[in-house]
Amino acid sequence: MTEHPTSHEGRQPVAARSQERTRPRQEASAAAVPPPVPSVPAPATAQATAPSSVPPQDPVGAARREGDRLRFVGAATRRIARGIDLDEIVLGLCRATVPTFSDAILVYLRDPLPVGDERPVAPFVLRLRRTDRLRLTDEDGESLGTTGLQLPESEAGRASLLDPQADVMPAAQLCEVASGGALSEVLRGVRPVFGDSAAARAALPELLGGEMGLPGGRRAILAPLRGRRRVIGAAVFLRRPDRPAFEPNDLLVAAQLATHTALGIDKAVLYGREAYIADELQRTMLPEGLPQPTGVRLASRYLPAAETARVGGDWYDAIPLPGSRVALVVGDVMGHSMTSAAIMGQLRTTAQTLAGLDLPPQEVLHHLDEQAQRLGTDRMATCLYAVYDPVSHRITIANAGHPPPILLHLGGRAEVLRVPPGAPIGVGGVDFEAVELDAPAGATLLLYTDGLVESRLRDVWTGIEQLRERLAATAQLTGPDHSPPLEALCDDVLDVLGPGDRDDDIALLAARFDGIAPSDVAYWFLEPEDAAPGRARRLARRALSRWGLEELSDSVELLISEVVTNAVRYAERPVTLRLLRTDVLRCEVGDDSPQLPRQRRARDTDEGGRGLFLVNRLARRWGATRLSTGKVVWFEISTRP
Repeated sequence: MTEHPTSHEGRQPVAARSQERTRPRQEASAAAVPPPVPSVPAPATAQATAPSSVPPQDPVGAARREGDRLRFVGAATRRIARGIDLDEIVLGLCRATVPTFSDAILVYLRDPLPVGDERPVAPFVLRLRRTDRLRLTDEDGESLGTTGLQLPESEAGRASLLDPQADVMPAAQLCEVASGGALSEVLRGVRPVFGDSAAARAALPELLGGEMGLPGGRRAILAPLRGRRRVIGAAVFLRRPDRPAFEPNDLLVAAQLATHTALGIDKAVLYGREAYIADELQRTMLPEGLPQPTGVRLASRYLPAAETARVGGDWYDAIPLPGSRVALVVGDVMGHSMTSAAIMGQLRTTAQTLAGLDLPPQEVLHHLDEQAQRLGTDRMATCLYAVYDPVSHRITIANAGHPPPILLHLGGRAEVLRVPPGAPIGVGGVDFEAVELDAPAGATLLLYTDGLVESRLRDVWTGIEQLRERLAATAQLTGPDHSPPLEALCDDVLDVLGPGDRDDDIALLAARFDGIAPSDVAYWFLEPEDAAPGRARRLARRALSRWGLEELSDSVELLISEVVTNAVRYAERPVTLRLLRTDVLRCEVGDDSPQLPRQRRARDTDEGGRGLFLVNRLARRWGATRLSTGKVVWFEISTRP
């Protein structure tokens, strides 16, 4: 019976076929599969030896060597691809190639690394990023067999006797690549070259900082690292003289490793820059510091989400309002992206503008809802807007789908305030409702986003109850007559988060209500007539005498006279005058004219126009705020010398 002619191809001796039948099925199948290859290594008893250890005239050995090489490349590229940041990718290259492919490796990267389309800075400088040398096991405890190729037993035995320090070749930390030089030409060529080639012999001394090239007869491959747009570094693979030299196919292996490493570095640098930009974008949209309004103390915290979703849309704000009031705002744009952070910035700016108009809280939320709809149909956010009046000791709150605030009383009782939940901003066509509640002196209001109370481990209402209990327990430690320190209270609140309980970013705003006592407030109505400035001076003098501040009478009377005179000139309804005594003396004059005063330099021939100049020179601070019913001009004078 005549056999098919092709049946003789690759025909093995009987003994060899017997060994092939006894070899585990896993290795036989792995050698036949082209890349990508499985990551599971062959059993230790059947691991492949280095390609160079098999006689080149043996076709079976050549096939095994090629299979080993493919498995090594597949395992090495997978290991490099596992890295997320720059250091992990470079470390993956080192651990994948030493000692399987080389005894040592030097990785140089451009300093600084260009990002995206930006033009690299001159000069072209390479910095030694990492070196690695021969070792028996990886740092993570994996066997060398998990990366594919193995050193022959004789080579591994000699490696174990090596002095680790003696095996390190000195290399320059910095290398400036001269334009038109030998190293520049190799890097521009992109393809790896043998260390004994003419191009490498001229380039390596420039890279390594020596004059003689490779010391001790080492074998090397110089592989440029090229990213998506430009060369970003170089890798030098080294073998000792007693190890088989690199083969031509090893250049292909080095090219694969260099390509995957360079693309991974490009990706890591871009990701790092995007994460940095997003983080800075969000933080710059948050207030750099909180104001210090009269009658209330403030503290805040912001924590970004986990590294995988660090960009969010949580924000908080505290906005001083006329009449010594303050608006407290906390909000959360849905989603985690640059878009969420950008929308957060737009809504926060809109809220500040609306607060400057002194609109009621429910009206502020209504206009925010309209603004969110103008930004897009899917721009959704929750928001809570509250206005605290330290004179009346009241707070007005409107809610748009946000978790309710918690009020911690002076005695240690913590309660979740009952405010209408409302619909989120961006739904459209929904009316918002405001409630007015007592804000007793010594109480603390806590506003927060859902990242503090909701996670994969608990629902939002369970988290709110845990937060309430935590606040009450903290207040018990300071006693019934003292409120807990505000900053320490914020830190203690964040401890309610357990390990791995950070699914969302967190914004936290705490307000301690001190209020202003009625005895420290003086309030009058003045008819808009010529006699109003004189009457205002007399009323202010009596109030200052009652408070023991007679030394301020001259300056206060002068400033009040100037401000009231300007108000009477344009007002049609009664002018309001209010004095507030706290750590400073604050005077507020209100009228029904929306035109804000503007300081200007009066000419020598002008009879007026110097009132605000005097206010600016004598007052500690001053300002003017437009209201829906007119405006308020205010100034402050220090009560301490």
